[in-house]
Amino acid sequence: MQPTQYETIRLSQRDGIAVLTLNRPEVMNALNTRMRAEIRHAVRAAGRSARVLVMTGKGRAFCSGQDLGDRTDAASADLERTLRDEYEPMLQAIFDCPVPTIAAVNGAAAGAGANLALAFDVVIAARSAMFLQAFSRIGLIPDAGGSWWLPRQVGLARAMGMALFAEPLSAEKAAEWGLIWEVVDDDDFAEHWLTRAAQLAQGATLAYRNIKTALRRSFENGLQEQLALEARLQGECGKSRDFREGVLAFLEKRPAKFEGR
Repeated sequence: MQPTQYETIRLSQRDGIAVLTLNRPEVMNALNTRMRAEIRHAVRAAGRSARVLVMTGKGRAFCSGQDLGDRTDAASADLERTLRDEYEPMLQAIFDCPVPTIAAVNGAAAGAGANLALAFDVVIAARSAMFLQAFSRIGLIPDAGGSWWLPRQVGLARAMGMALFAEPLSAEKAAEWGLIWEVVDDDDFAEHWLTRAAQLAQGATLAYRNIKTALRRSFENGLQEQLALEARLQGECGKSRDFREGVLAFLEKRPAKFEGR
């Protein structure tokens, strides 16, 4: 598995699985201008060539959020500009990624780092990981999509408590609340998320893409609009080679072999 060379991250790909590793462990993988640009580039590259994308962190943290100690980072001068010009394109690239995305949260995910994880389709966390909306501690509001993700995933009451009190939320509690998909014992964590990624990499790519579209659009559609969208997307899937293979494999009582892209 030969990694593509970046300065703040590592990107490797094998068997349809692209793994993006945040690689600034000396600052708990804090985000600076270069890292945000490299994440955006790597996500777009993976979306073109892989069948699933995983993001994780090197060292003891997933991502500690904005690098407040980096004086070369323009974020300290103009937060609005940084959010619009740097965070927004990075988060949009993740949201728009056509393949399933997994955040494998290996440790602390704080501030913008927590909300970076929530931008992924599925979040799998190690039991020792925690999530922290730390913004109010320094006089800020949840950003990097936090004000959008949190109330949708845990409800307004819990989102408000997380944002106002800025208290750590354990991975176990995050799973219980529905903030993340699952929590895994630390000793099994790496093997588990890789198995999950392999499962998606072998699946029906068009169906996955249309699942993402259908579920996301349901928040803005009425029932009639959603049923029409379901019909259109299902029509696309029904004409695909993957559907024909899935039905044939079912009738022949064997695992399906989906072609993907």
